[in-house]
Amino acid sequence: MLEIQRIRNSHAEIIEGLKKRHFDATESINEILSKDEMWRSKKSDMESIAAELNKIAKEIGDLFRQGKKDEAEAAKGKTAELKGQEANLKAEVEGLENEIQQLLYTIPNVPNELVVAGRNEQDNEIVFEAGDERKFDFAPQPHWELTKKYDLIDFELGVKITGAGFPVYKGKGAKIQRALINFFLQEAEKAGYEEFIPPHVVNEASGYGTGQLPDKEGQMYHCTEDDLYLIPTAEVPLTNIYRDVVLPNEDFSIKMCGYTPCFRREAGSYGKDVRGLNRLHQFDKVEIVRVEHPENTDKALTEMIDHVKGLLEKLGLQYRILRLCGGDTGFAAAMTYDFEVYSAAQEKWLEVSSVSRFDTFQSNRLKLRFKGADKKTQLAHTLNGSALALPRIVAALLENYQTENTIEMPDCLKPFLAFDKIA
Repeated sequence: MLEIQRIRNSHAEIIEGLKKRHFDATESINEILSKDEMWRSKKSDMESIAAELNKIAKEIGDLFRQGKKDEAEAAKGKTAELKGQEANLKAEVEGLENEIQQLLYTIPNVPNELVVAGRNEQDNEIVFEAGDERKFDFAPQPHWELTKKYDLIDFELGVKITGAGFPVYKGKGAKIQRALINFFLQEAEKAGYEEFIPPHVVNEASGYGTGQLPDKEGQMYHCTEDDLYLIPTAEVPLTNIYRDVVLPNEDFSIKMCGYTPCFRREAGSYGKDVRGLNRLHQFDKVEIVRVEHPENTDKALTEMIDHVKGLLEKLGLQYRILRLCGGDTGFAAAMTYDFEVYSAAQEKWLEVSSVSRFDTFQSNRLKLRFKGADKKTQLAHTLNGSALALPRIVAALLENYQTENTIEMPDCLKPFLAFDKIA
């Protein structure tokens, strides 16, 4: 959520910056500024009345001590009138605060200066490529055929138990999942991330804290009776650990990681691009999250990108990195880098990670602050990234490591497996 002070001071720049998203914030910003002016005026009136009440309270005490009971009673009558006015102003101030808050929730983050204007994924910039395309001397099979051939994943059984998008991993398929999770967590630990096992459902305040609500409400599974949401990513519970927290000083760099299942409704997804593991309603992911001093955000983002690079290089997969354009950048992010691996069998790129910086957008919602050297509180910066999401990694491994009669396993996973290949 954008800070109200930033809107007061830089509304023209914000409106211009949001044009990169093809988002016209003019009307919303003007309405916020109008309501903010009313809020400040009524807040000032309320404070003036409070000061007057304090003054009269002292006068009443003096009048009683001087034996001027009638004058004291008259002053008490005036106090009652002022308290009524104060209560009315307080209700108006709180109402305006809520109206401003609701308007702020509708405005996305302003893209970083490096983000180019654009409407969709066609306008994203490729900033890095690594690895070579796997060449086959036979016709490679897509992963949904391989999982059936080697009895690794049963998509039909998942439909029977739950519905489409909820696969059942079996035997070596389940073991590959567990090996990847352990590998990703071990690499995160080596990089200094502290591991957490957070809840897999969150309350509404947590959804608002990281920006999933109200923007992505329709994409989340909602347990209406308890008003809880199944998490779409571990980012939500991990970042909310620091909701309503003031860090005691400016010497901090918080690095968290966690493995969780993730749940996404993915409403409207259909067709060949969602076949097999390409798009699921439930999937596993290891997430990395950072809370940083604003001066350290650039460095932290680079470190996170390098961390994901290292994972993909150890897995031996061809990959590329894209910096998303304004129109494809998520609502809460100031800048996002997507990682894609190449599927030789499907002859397409598959997104496996997004690494994003949010600057103060999430921390303003979370009230996540730190005390600077001057003892004044400031908003911290937040970042997060997938390290990594499993479904498309599994798809790419099966497709790129297949031979005519087996599927080899990458060397980095062998310590976590009881087998070197699937036959």
